[in-house]
Amino acid sequence: MKIIKRSSEQVDFDIKKIEIAIKKAFISVGIEIDYEELSNIAAIVESKIINTFPKDHIVTVEEVQDLVEITLIEKGYYAVVKSYILYRASHHTMRKTIEDFSIYFKDKDILKTMKKIQEDFKEDYYNLSFLYGKFSSFAKNNMNEDDYLSILIKASSELTSKEAPKWEFIAGRFLALQINTSIKRETEKLEIYSFKDKIKYLSSKNLYGSYILENYTDADIDTLEKYLDYDRNNLFNYSGLELLSKRYLIKNTDGVLLENMQEMFMGIAMHLAIPEKENKIYWAKKIYDMLSKLKVTMATPTISNARKPFHQLSSCFIDTVPDSLDGIYRSITNFAQVSKHGGGMGLYFGKVRAMGSDIRGFKGIAGGVSRWIKLANDTAVAVDQLGVRQGACSVYLDIWHKDMPEFLQLKTNNGDDRMKAHDVFPGICVPNYFWKQAKENINSNWYMMCPHEIKDVKGYNLEDYFGDEWTKKYLECIDDNRIEKRVISVKDMVRLIIKSAVETGTPFIFNRDIVNKYNPNSHKGNIYCSNLCTEIAQNMSPIESIDTTIQIIDGEEIVVETTKPGDFVVCNLASLVLGNIDVNDKDELQDVIKTVIRALDNVIDLNYYPLSYTQITNKKYRAIGLGTSGYHHTLVKNDISFQSDEHLKFVDELYENINYFAIKASNELAIEKGKYSFFEGSDWQNGNYFEKRNYNSTRWLELKKQVAENGLRNGYIMAIAPTGSTSIIAGTTAAVDPVMKRYYLEEKKGQIVPRVAPSLTPKTFWLYENAHEINQNWVIKSAGIRQRHIDQSQSVNLYITTDYSMSMILNLYIKAYEEEVKTLYYVRSKSLEVEDCDSCSA
Repeated sequence: MKIIKRSSEQVDFDIKKIEIAIKKAFISVGIEIDYEELSNIAAIVESKIINTFPKDHIVTVEEVQDLVEITLIEKGYYAVVKSYILYRASHHTMRKTIEDFSIYFKDKDILKTMKKIQEDFKEDYYNLSFLYGKFSSFAKNNMNEDDYLSILIKASSELTSKEAPKWEFIAGRFLALQINTSIKRETEKLEIYSFKDKIKYLSSKNLYGSYILENYTDADIDTLEKYLDYDRNNLFNYSGLELLSKRYLIKNTDGVLLENMQEMFMGIAMHLAIPEKENKIYWAKKIYDMLSKLKVTMATPTISNARKPFHQLSSCFIDTVPDSLDGIYRSITNFAQVSKHGGGMGLYFGKVRAMGSDIRGFKGIAGGVSRWIKLANDTAVAVDQLGVRQGACSVYLDIWHKDMPEFLQLKTNNGDDRMKAHDVFPGICVPNYFWKQAKENINSNWYMMCPHEIKDVKGYNLEDYFGDEWTKKYLECIDDNRIEKRVISVKDMVRLIIKSAVETGTPFIFNRDIVNKYNPNSHKGNIYCSNLCTEIAQNMSPIESIDTTIQIIDGEEIVVETTKPGDFVVCNLASLVLGNIDVNDKDELQDVIKTVIRALDNVIDLNYYPLSYTQITNKKYRAIGLGTSGYHHTLVKNDISFQSDEHLKFVDELYENINYFAIKASNELAIEKGKYSFFEGSDWQNGNYFEKRNYNSTRWLELKKQVAENGLRNGYIMAIAPTGSTSIIAGTTAAVDPVMKRYYLEEKKGQIVPRVAPSLTPKTFWLYENAHEINQNWVIKSAGIRQRHIDQSQSVNLYITTDYSMSMILNLYIKAYEEEVKTLYYVRSKSLEVEDCDSCSA
C-alpha cells in the first residue's frame, strides 16, 4: 500500500508512523497508553484505510490523519482527539509559514533550517508565523537573498524577550547558516573542498602557523575533519556567535571570513595537543569536545592566537618596577611589548621612591610614582593590543607609600590634571593591620613613608615583609624619627579610597597578608600585587641589571648587557563553564578538568613569549589559572537562590571538588611529564597547603600523600578571571558575578538586541536576582568560601547603589578581610560603566 506525502511524493505505507503519532498525542495530554492498545488503534486505522476508499485510490497523509481522528473519537479518547486536532492545525500553520518564506528564499538550506527550528522549538512562543510577521515588516522588494537572510537574523533576534528567550538561539542558527554559507561561497572560489585544503591554504597565506602541518599528516587531518560536529553550532546564541565571528574566526586580509566555528575549535585543539606526540589525535579530540560543547572557554589570547603564526597565548603579565631609572624604563618597555602581543599588564610600583625623596643624595627632587604611572598610561594608549583596543595596565601601590593620596586621585575628577592617568587601573596593596585599625580605631593615625628612605635608614625593604613581621617593622619605622612621615587619619584614607571607588570603580584591593599567608611557593619569594583583573597571585621579583661588557665578536665590538630575570609573572587561563556542565556529575567534572589542565600545561610549552623573562618564569613555576564562568547560571539551574545558605553550602562542595580534581590532574601530569622546578620545599610538597585549608578527608589525605611523593606539574593552578567576552560566547553568566539584569536591551550599530539571562524560564526568572539588588554581604561570604579552594585569587566585583554609605562600603572591605578574600575587583555602581579586561577574559 502506498501513501502520498504533502510533497506529492509516493512512499510505502508504514503503520509505525501512525503508532508514533498516536503515542505523541497521548503523551501531550499526560495519558499513558500500553503497547497493546496502541497497536489496536493503529490496526483499526489501517483497516479503515483499506475499507473506506476504492481499491485504486492512493491515500494522502491528510486522509490518514482524518481516519486517526475518527478512530480516537470512536474509542472515547476525546482529550487526545482535541490535542491531535490542535497539533494538525499547528503543523498546517507551520507549513503555510514555510511556504510564505519560500517566496523570499530559494536556498533549500534556509528552508531546511526553518523546519528543524519548528521541530526543536515546539512552544507556541516560537511559532515561525511570529517571525514571518516581523520579517515581512523589514523586507523590501529590491533586496537579494543575502539581504533577506540578514533581515531574518535581525527579526528573530528582536523577538527575544523574557517570555520567549530562546529566540536568541533561533537567531544564532540563522547566523550560523549565514556564516557557513558565506565561507562556503568564498572557499569554493579558492578551490578549497576539505579541512586539509583549508589548513594548507591558510598556512600558505601566513594565517595559520606552519607548525600545524609540520605536526599533523594529511591522514591525521582527515581523521579530525570527520570528527567535526556541526550540530554543535546550535549551542550558540546570537550574541555569542556574533562576537565569535567578529573577533575570533580567521579572516583574510580583506576581512572575509575563511574559518567556521567548528574548524576554529579544532584548530585550537590541534595546536594545544601538539606536545602529546603519539597521543595528539586523542587529545585533540578531547580538547575539541570540551571547547565545541562550550564546557570550557580558553582565554581570549588563546582563542585568538592558537593555530596562528604569532601564538601569544597568555593573558596576564605582572612586573615588579625597580627603583632605578633603567629599571623603570625597562618595565615600561616590557609593558609595551606585552601590549603589542595582546596581553594585559600589572605593574607594582611599591619599590619606587616617593615624591620629594632624594636622588643620589640630593634631597627633595624625586618626582614620585605618579609621573612614572603617567608614562605607563601613555604607553597603554600608544601601543594597542593588535589594533583591536588600546593597551590595558593596572598599577599597584602599598597603602603605606608616601604617594598614596595622589595615587588615589589618578582617575578622579579632582587634583592636578597634569598627574592624571585615566587609562590605567589603580590597585592598592593593603595589610591586615590597616583593616584592623579601620574596624577598631578608625580615628587613629595612618603613616605613609618612602620605601627608598626606609631602606637607607633601616637597611631593609618594608614591602618585602608580610603579616605580623610587617606590622612589627612598620611600627619600628613609625618610631624612628630619622624617617619622614606623611600622616592622615585612617578615616581620611578610607574616605579617599571609597571616593575613588564610587567615582571610578577603582582602586582594586589586594590584601597582601592574606595572599602571602596562602602562597604555596613562599619558599621562593613574595607576592607584591595582582594583575589587571586581580585573579593572579604568584611570586614576583624585579629584573636586575648585573653588568654591561664590551666583547669582540667577528671582529666587531658588541655591547652585552647581563640581566638577572627575576620573577616576571605570566599566567595561562581557561574557565570551566559551570552552567554548561552537570556539576553534580563528578565523573563529567573530573573528565573536563583533566582535559583542560593538560591543555593549559601545554600552553606553557607552545607559547610565543613576548619577553624572554616571562618564558623563564613560566618554565620555573609552570603556572596556570583554571577558573570558572556561569556561576550564577549553575546556581539557578540547581534551583538555588544567591541569597541563601544553600548557596554557600553548594559552592563550598563544588569548588572543593574542582580544586581536588585540578590538583589530582596536575599530580598525574607530574608523574607523566615531570614536576615543576621549585616543587621541593613548597607548601604542596610539605603538606602545608592541605593543612592550611583543613583538607583532612580520606580522599584529600591520599592526594596529599601522592603529591608529596610524585609532585605537581604546576606551581599555581587555580585563578578565576572575569570572563567578560568568553562567557558571552558560551551563553552563560560572567565569572562568579550575579547577573546584572535578567533582561535588558543592548544597542549595537543602531540595532536593539534583547539580552536575557541564560536558561531563563518563568521559574528561573525569580531565582535570578539582579546584582545591584543583592545584599553584597552574600557576595563577600561566597567569595570567602570559594577562596579556600583557590590557590591564587578571583575577580570579585561589588555592586552598590546610591543607598550605600561610606560606612557600608567600608564594612564590605572589612568583611572581605575577615573572610580572607584575597582581592577585590571593581566597585560597580548603577551609574558607573566599567569595562572588564578582555585580554584576561577566560
